[in-house]
Amino acid sequence: MDLSELRKAVEEVEDVDDLENASFVRIIWVNFLGQHRCRAIPRKRFYDVVTKNGVAVPFGSMALTSILGKLAPDCGLGYVGEARLTPDLSTKRTIPWCKQDEMVLGDLNVKPGQAWEQCPREALRKVSKILKDEFDLVVNAGFENEFFLLKRETKEEWIEFDSSPYCCSSSFDDASPILREVTSALLSMGITVEQLHAESGKGQFEIVLGHTICSEAADNLVYTRETVRAIARKHGLLATFVPKYKLDDVGSGCHVHLSLWQNGQNVFMASDGSSKYGISTLGKEFMAGVLYHLPSIFPFLAPLAISYDRLQPTTWGSYLLWGNENRAAPLRASSPPGTPDGLVSNFELKLLDGIANPYLALAATIAAGIDGLRQHLPLPEPVDGNPNLENLQKLPKSLSESLEALHKADFLKEFIGDKLLTAIKGIGMAEVDQYSKNKDAYKQLIHRY
Repeated sequence: MDLSELRKAVEEVEDVDDLENASFVRIIWVNFLGQHRCRAIPRKRFYDVVTKNGVAVPFGSMALTSILGKLAPDCGLGYVGEARLTPDLSTKRTIPWCKQDEMVLGDLNVKPGQAWEQCPREALRKVSKILKDEFDLVVNAGFENEFFLLKRETKEEWIEFDSSPYCCSSSFDDASPILREVTSALLSMGITVEQLHAESGKGQFEIVLGHTICSEAADNLVYTRETVRAIARKHGLLATFVPKYKLDDVGSGCHVHLSLWQNGQNVFMASDGSSKYGISTLGKEFMAGVLYHLPSIFPFLAPLAISYDRLQPTTWGSYLLWGNENRAAPLRASSPPGTPDGLVSNFELKLLDGIANPYLALAATIAAGIDGLRQHLPLPEPVDGNPNLENLQKLPKSLSESLEALHKADFLKEFIGDKLLTAIKGIGMAEVDQYSKNKDAYKQLIHRY
C-alpha cells in the first residue's frame, strides 16, 4: 500500500477532524543506551507531512546518560544539529492497548533518503549487507526476554509481584491476566511467541520470541518491551527489564539465539552428523569470531555499569569459553527439539541484557562473526565438564574493563564507523562516572527500562 492509499484508508475509516484531535501515530526510536523514545504525531499530519519529511530529533539526544539524562562528554555529539526521524512504514502497527493510535519504528536520517551514519537501525543494515555481499549469508535471531513484575508498596517503593520459584505454575496463574494480554497483543502485531514461564527471581518472568531475520527480530524486541511495560502499567504494575533489580537477587538477561541462513536453509547446522560438534565450517568460523571478539563487543551487549552486577565473577559465564548445551557458558551451542541427532541449529549468546540497544548489539555481534569468517578463525574445544579456570581468559568484569577492550578493537571501525564508536565509548565512560557516584542507581533505572 502506497502513501496515497494509506491516507485514503484513514479518511474512510474515521472522520479526519476527530482523527487529528484524538488519534496519534507514535514514532519510536531507541537511543544508544537502549532507552525507548517516542514522538506522538496527530494522524492526519503524520500522513500528510511526517511520512515525507520526518521529525527533527537533536543528534545529542542519542547520547543522554541513563541516570541523569545529560549529554555524555566526549561522545562526539553536541547540541548543534539534528537528525530527521523518519517512519519506516513497513513496521507500522495498531497499538493493541490503545487501538485508536498506531506506532511505527523510525530511522534517523540527515535528509530524506540519506541515513545518519550513527543510526542504530542503519548500523545493523550495513553490517548485514556486508555479510550478504561477501558470504551470501543472513543471520536469523530469536530473543529470550527476562523481566520483573513489581507492585507498589509505598509511594516510592516497589516490591516483587510474587515470590514463587522457577517455572512455578502458581506464579503463572497469578500473572496470567497480564501474560495473556501481552501474548494476545504480540500475536496481533505478527510477533511469534514461543513460550512463557516464571523465571528464577521473585516476580521474574520470561517471554521467548520466534526466530526471524535479525532486523525484524530487533524490531520485534522493541515492540515486545513496549508491550510488556504498557500492559503492566494498565494493571497497576511496573515491568522492568533492568539487568539487576536487586543486587542480592538474580538478574535479568536478554539471551539471543543466532543462526546462519543461505537460500532459505540453515547453514549454521552441519549437513550431516559427521561434522565436529554438529556445526558447519561457516558456523564454526562465525561463532569463533564472536567468541574471540566477545570482550571488545561487550559494551554493545551490556552497556551500563549495572549490567556487570548480573554477571557473577565466580561462574563460568564470566570466562571466555563456549559449551555444547552448556548453559553456564557465555556462548552455548543449541540443539532445540526437532534438531536432527548430532547436529546444532544455532548458538545462544547469553551476555546480552534488556538494556542493550538490540540493533547495535546485533550489529557488533555480526561484525565479530564476519571477522571470524574472513580470517577462518578456529573454534576452540568446547567446555562441557568442570573446566580448569586457571587456563581460561576472563571476560571483562566491569564496564570500564569492557571499554578498554573496545578501545583496542580496530576491526569494528569498518563495520560500526569511527563516529559511532566514539559515541559508544564516550557515553560508556560517562556511565562509569555517574554509577560510581550513585550506587543506588538501579532503583531509578527500573522506571527507565
